Formats: sequence, structure tokens, C-alpha cells
Amino acid sequence: MKSRAGRMALAVVMLTAVAACTSDPSTEEDPAPTVTPQPTKETEATDLSEHESGPENPIAYGLFVPQGAAQLGPLFRYRSPRLISAYRPELDAAQAQKDAEAAERIAEDEAKGTPSPTPTPTPTTRPSPDSFKLLEEPPRPDTTISLMRIDGDPDVVVRRMLAQMSAAVPDADVQLDDLSAYCTSKDRRITGCRAVVRGLTEGNRDIKVTMGVDPGRLSTRTAPPAALTHPVMQVTVEYVGDPRAGQLASDTGSLKDIPEVSADGDKSGLIWPKMDEDAPLTTKLVHGWTVPSDATLLLSSFTPEFAAVTTPRATNADRIAEQYVLSHSPDGRLTKDVTEDLNSVSTMYAVRTKNGSIARAVYILSARGNYTALFYTPREK
Repeated sequence: MKSRAGRMALAVVMLTAVAACTSDPSTEEDPAPTVTPQPTKETEATDLSEHESGPENPIAYGLFVPQGAAQLGPLFRYRSPRLISAYRPELDAAQAQKDAEAAERIAEDEAKGTPSPTPTPTPTTRPSPDSFKLLEEPPRPDTTISLMRIDGDPDVVVRRMLAQMSAAVPDADVQLDDLSAYCTSKDRRITGCRAVVRGLTEGNRDIKVTMGVDPGRLSTRTAPPAALTHPVMQVTVEYVGDPRAGQLASDTGSLKDIPEVSADGDKSGLIWPKMDEDAPLTTKLVHGWTVPSDATLLLSSFTPEFAAVTTPRATNADRIAEQYVLSHSPDGRLTKDVTEDLNSVSTMYAVRTKNGSIARAVYILSARGNYTALFYTPREK
């Protein structure tokens, strides 16, 4: 294991306060609290309890859903472009070998006068096989995303997540008593939070953890659709070291020495604004996308931009993912990568837009259900 000094050289913490795109630019006072309207057919909340995972549900590298939060849907995992590129030469070589063997068999059959059998088409209702199935050990996904609704005190829940990030990267200087280091505000009301930590774990794993929190639109006191008027949180965990080295050890484990977080520990003086209602399901999300009628929205966020849905039919979930990404493709092409796990199959679609942003969707087929998550990541300035 490297020394603490060595880890300090590599550990980087980027503590970035990002203004929510939906913050109010005006100088008017916040409107007085109003009575939450009675649910209508359009806004009535759906019971999503069967799609929730409670506190302690593992995410990656020892990180877990904090007390006071609920994860909606499964973990969305995929292979990063760096990981795919690292293993592409092996995959191409394996495919070339397979093609050569197939051509040789056809030539032998033709020489014997025996027609080669016509391949049986794969049913369209089944997911594609693992993109790296030709390799003896296909690379595991190196990126994991958890989408959470904050049901408890958001001040405490967010700092609990920060405490986990501090424990995951011991040499990162994470502030646990000052939310203003990560959250932007207007008139002391929080408009959005973002924290990024990168460095070595105790097991010398080079990771990056990004936390984004959306409390809702302060100007209209409206939460994202399906948020139940609560703040929502996205936590992304990535292995950012050498892609091949990242495959040599597991990304599971437990954290040591997680700092304690007290209810009155924040000294920033910032306030979490109360939302009166959720935005309607017709609201445009993730760069213009709206929820189709054949899907149930599990959770969404204005900033960072994401939406997660479940569908009764697997083909619908897959179609939603592919069409969302294609709608952002300048030439109609996209990247597709399929990962097979013990209990699920994940299909990732992605494209880089003309302005350098990334539109990505992950579709999961599992015994638990069919899920699709859509993400839109603006180009870093």
C-alpha cells in the first residue's frame, strides 16, 4: 500500500458549487408559502415502494445509500469509453479469429457438397448478448450511478453522503460542517449542490465520486416530477485509474472510520427550501425529453439532468433508451455496449453531441423489472 504522503499527491478533491440551472435570477422575494394543491389525475403520485431500495443498500467501493434516502430503481452500471477502448483490440482479435473459423467451416462444407446451416435469428424480445462475450473474462462495468430521493433532513443526509466520500478517499479534504462549500444559494435558500472527490481508496483504487443534489426550482417552489416535493440526489462512482488494473480487484467492500454527522453540525446557515408541488409529468426533462405514456416515472432531476422510468415490457424500456440517445446524435450513430450480470442485462447507449455534451441511457432487464435511466451531461467548461 502506498504511503499517506503518496496518496496525498494523487488525491484530488474538487469542491464545486454549481448554480442550479433553475435558480431564479431575479431579485424578488420568495413567494409566501401556499397550501399544496390536492392531487389531480396528472399529478397524483404513484406508489413506487416496490422499486425502492432503503438505506445501507451498497453502491460501490463501500459507499451505500445513506440513512434518510431511498434509491429509486436499481444501480445503473456501464463500461466507460476508456474501459471499452482498452479491451477493444482483444475483442477485435477474437472476432477475427471467430470469423476465420466460420469461413473455414463453410469452405469445408462446400467442398463436401454439404450446405451450411442458416443461422437462427435472435428473437427481438431478448436482449443482445454481452458485447465482450468472446473474451474469456469480459470486463466488468467501471461506472455506477445511484439515483436517490431524500426523505429525511436533507442537511443531514447530504452531509452523511459527504462523510462517506471522505471515508472512501481518506486523503481528500471534504468539508462536513459547511454546505456552502458545495451548495449555491439565493437569499440563503439552497438552489443546488455538487461535490466531486477523486483519489485513492485504502485499497489503492483510484476512484472519482460525484454527488449532485437538486432541491427543486426555488422561483416556483416546484420539485422535479416524481420527487414527492423532496430533494433528489445522484451519486456517480467511477474507477478512473488504469482500466485494466481496475479489473484486477473487486469494487465491493466496506468503508472504515466514516465521520459522525450531527443534526446541528452544519455552520453554513443555508436553508433547504420547501417545495409546494411536483412539476407535472408533461415537463420537459433531460434536454427536452418527456415521459412517454407507456412508462412510469420513478425519479427525475432538473440539475443534474436525469430521469428514471420503469415499463411493463422490456422492448419499451429498450426503445426509450435508444430513441433518447438517437435524438441527440448528429449523424444517426451511437455507441452501444451490453453487459451481462448474474441477475440482469444492462444496455448502454451514448453519443457525444455537436456541442460536446454527452447524452447517455442505460436500460436494465432484470427479474426485478425493466428500467431505463436517461442522463445528459453538459460539456465541461
